[in-house]
Amino acid sequence: MKKITELKRILMFAILSLIVLSCEKNDDGITESTSAKNLVTTAQETDALSSLVAALIKADENEGTDLVTALSSEGPFTVFAPTNEAFSELLDGLENYDSLEDFDSEEDKELLATILTYHVFAGGAVPSSELSNGQTIATLQGEDLEVKLENGVFIKDASGADARVVIPNVAVSNGIVHVVDKVLIPQTVIDAMNDEEDDKEGTLVDLVVETESLSILEAAVIKAELVETLNSAGPFTVFAPNDDAFVALLEILGDDYNGLDDFDTEAELMLLKDILLYHVIPAEVFAADLAAGNVPTALAENSLEIIALDETFVIGDASDTNANILGTDFTSSNGVAHIIDKVLLPQSAIDFVTSLSLKSIVEIAVETDDLSLLVEALQQANAGLVETLSSEGPFTVFAPTNQAFVALLDALGDDYHSLADFDTEEEKALLVQILTYHVVAGTAAFSGDLFDGQEIPTVQGENVGINLKNGTVHIEDATDKNAAVVIPDVEASNGVVHVIDKVLLPQVALDFVASLSLKTIVEIAVETDDLSLLVEALLQANAGLVDVLSSEGPFTVFAPTNEAFVALLDALGDDYHSLADFDTEEEKALLVKVLTYHVVSGTAAFSGDLFDGQEIPTVQGENVGINLKNGTVHVEDATDVNASVVIPDVEASNGVVHVINKVLLPQEVLDILSPSVPNIVELAISVDELSLLVGALIQADAGLVEVLSSDGPFTVFAPTNEAFVDLLNSLGNDYNSLEDFDTAEEKALLTKILTYHVVAGAAVASGELYNHQELPTAQGESLFAIINHGVDIRDKSGTDANVIAADNIASNGIVHIIDKVLLPQEVINILNPPSH
Repeated sequence: MKKITELKRILMFAILSLIVLSCEKNDDGITESTSAKNLVTTAQETDALSSLVAALIKADENEGTDLVTALSSEGPFTVFAPTNEAFSELLDGLENYDSLEDFDSEEDKELLATILTYHVFAGGAVPSSELSNGQTIATLQGEDLEVKLENGVFIKDASGADARVVIPNVAVSNGIVHVVDKVLIPQTVIDAMNDEEDDKEGTLVDLVVETESLSILEAAVIKAELVETLNSAGPFTVFAPNDDAFVALLEILGDDYNGLDDFDTEAELMLLKDILLYHVIPAEVFAADLAAGNVPTALAENSLEIIALDETFVIGDASDTNANILGTDFTSSNGVAHIIDKVLLPQSAIDFVTSLSLKSIVEIAVETDDLSLLVEALQQANAGLVETLSSEGPFTVFAPTNQAFVALLDALGDDYHSLADFDTEEEKALLVQILTYHVVAGTAAFSGDLFDGQEIPTVQGENVGINLKNGTVHIEDATDKNAAVVIPDVEASNGVVHVIDKVLLPQVALDFVASLSLKTIVEIAVETDDLSLLVEALLQANAGLVDVLSSEGPFTVFAPTNEAFVALLDALGDDYHSLADFDTEEEKALLVKVLTYHVVSGTAAFSGDLFDGQEIPTVQGENVGINLKNGTVHVEDATDVNASVVIPDVEASNGVVHVINKVLLPQEVLDILSPSVPNIVELAISVDELSLLVGALIQADAGLVEVLSSDGPFTVFAPTNEAFVDLLNSLGNDYNSLEDFDTAEEKALLTKILTYHVVAGAAVASGELYNHQELPTAQGESLFAIINHGVDIRDKSGTDANVIAADNIASNGIVHIIDKVLLPQEVINILNPPSH
């Protein structure tokens, strides 16, 4: 098929030529029709517009399409009308389309209608004098046209080519016509025609698959996951190495590369992808277009060199051997391929081939006598470091000599005669920290890449510093003594090694050395006379706390003095004369809660790390607060009295101890020692004789449970179960239980009764009531207190209720238990309506 752009352009011309002939200009520069005829009629009577008429008629053959009628309506329309010559040009540029009659399928006719409506503006008759440069015009088809005014009037369509207005301002009865010299093509048609053309010709991938001599290239494209890329729109030019070229490459790579399957690591797959992208030019370059010079490839920042040689060209890569072109101009829907006799190699591939002859960092260390203790240390650490430093890297390794390791062991003291003495998990972990402090991952930094004052992050996490002095590289660690590089730039296949004369020590190693002389938290407590009761408490709790606080931590412990524990025992009363009185399981569990409230796990927080207002979670689960005042740290617990730190920052091997003058108490312990008071609902639930009251609150389904569980305060007169039974008996056979209050009206009635028992806003004790005192209720009517050899409550029924259990204290009020259900007048009226 010929170029798609021309197909669309020619079809569009036919539409508007219809309206152009037999016209003459008026005094305003507008060309008037010789008769007041509409667009279609004028075209039908004009021979020069026969192609446009034919196009309209052909498009209208599709069911539901009626352009002739549409363009015969009153409008007004502005039409950009292609000439008959434009239609001829379109048809000449298409395969299988010699005339408009060849648009015979439903899809062809739909395409024709799309093009025709792209020439029509249905928003008015716009003369050329009203057009402005850069103006967009919304067409009947839906896409926009753009006006360009420079040395004439031009209309730009989606193809990017401009149509010139050759005859402007032809007036017809239902609009105005501007004759253009090109069929305007919308993007919709361009996309459709491109899709059709793509369907008819395979992509570059299809071309490779169909070419027998490119079978290894096909496999490589699949393995490198470039099929989708080379199937995309392009255009591309591919220099395609034949199978012999790939076989030659594998021979160069050596015994480890017998086929593409040996490209199995992430780095090798990335290399394969880089090599293939290096063969791709992101443009369509035919043999006739080749010219000497550098050409950018799809591999970023990598170019090929086109080299003229004996009236032809060869392709130069990063190697010393050029590729010959064996076959040219194999076309596809998204580009062109040229077959070559060599796999082109970018610099990254050259570097890879060079690296194959190098040894890994571990192999270098193993073969170097003066690094034997380094190898022993890597093995003793038993943390996979040998495997890591044998992997692809790249790494930079500062490798201490044997003498450097001997010096380190001497500094550590009598417990460390050899690297085998790093035999505990903690010591092996320390050895890992030291060794990884010598490794920089992600780069091979040769001495020429280092500069004075440079800070380099290590795998261990801390930085090493670079100091250049008298032409020698020195490495700064966390100590005051630098290491000197005695052998620089030992290149490895996976990085570079610099041999140094000292074992580098990170801060964590220095802390370990310092910790060798420190005692554990428990040892400190045992050796401190004023913490003897704390030790006794840990033992009495019998919950493994001694073992925990002897482990590695780190912990922060607020340690109460003996006097603090004595004060606690005094506050607990006569049942607790000593810590030995915590002898039941419950009391020991309570003691555990108290002790773990003094322990913060996971950190050694020195006083300098604490700040005012800080909240610190403890092992017990609740927080302690920090209050800084007059240079002293105070610790806030759940009570109203803070503890003061009397001896801060006692450093231990597994944390830090702050001695305090009070035993801290969490809320959980306070709740156990002083149980909380239930609210009114909770109190009612706990009293068997009030179970029907609870059932009534639930049955009423009016949110009373939630209300009486809220802050209050409330005074509640609570009828007994017997009182509710008496009420049900008085109501008759329809009310055998509270569940018989099951309609909305009955539940509303039950709510009125219940709220008549509630006085909101006050908790009134029986001793505060006086005779005939009025008590407004939540129902709205009042109750009255009757004081006469006891307390009675008078409602509207005429029978008083006796308070049989007064002054039951709740957290949100007070409950008085009564022997009768109180009835307001509103309920009495409902139950016994007054007679008329």
